[in-house]
Amino acid sequence: MGRTRNWGATESEIRSNLPGDERVANPSYVSTRAVTIGATPGDIWPWLAQLGFRRGGLYSYDWLDRLFGYLDAPSAEEILPEYGSIRVGDTIPLGRGPDWPVVEVVPERTLVVEPLEAAVTWAFVLVPIDERSTRLVTRVRYRSEPTLTGRLVTAAMGPAAFVMTRKMLLGIKRRAEALARRRRLDVEVRGSAPA
Repeated sequence: MGRTRNWGATESEIRSNLPGDERVANPSYVSTRAVTIGATPGDIWPWLAQLGFRRGGLYSYDWLDRLFGYLDAPSAEEILPEYGSIRVGDTIPLGRGPDWPVVEVVPERTLVVEPLEAAVTWAFVLVPIDERSTRLVTRVRYRSEPTLTGRLVTAAMGPAAFVMTRKMLLGIKRRAEALARRRRLDVEVRGSAPA
């Protein structure tokens, strides 16, 4: 359970305080998942900023997200400039799912959504490693009622969240690394062009 609940995360990341943690006290479920991306925060952030229904998508298993009504089209493979800015107070739409109110934003660093006030938060945190790589760390905190139904929901949430979140992280990684390669190539081509 711990390996899937904290897939890809280091011990330090699992134990660290992340933005949004304070919004859900005494959580029933906490997961920290992470991936190293060969790109800068500037190459990753646009994919986070455009998350959502009729926006960039969720970068996970699109067929499942479409089946459940969270999306109506495949996730974007390109940056959509019209969704380049995201602010506290905005809402990330999820089709038939509960929308995600945006409660914390630090561009190219932190995005925190709170689908259920004081009960569910999901943080996305970008931590630069060097000039060409970044850790994308996510944290979900969930507090359920201490009832049989609450315990069953918590137990069922783990496997599904792992499968979808892992695919989302890898989907963002693939897209951001492709964007970083294109940008580096553009710089090299401009640098080698005759004056």
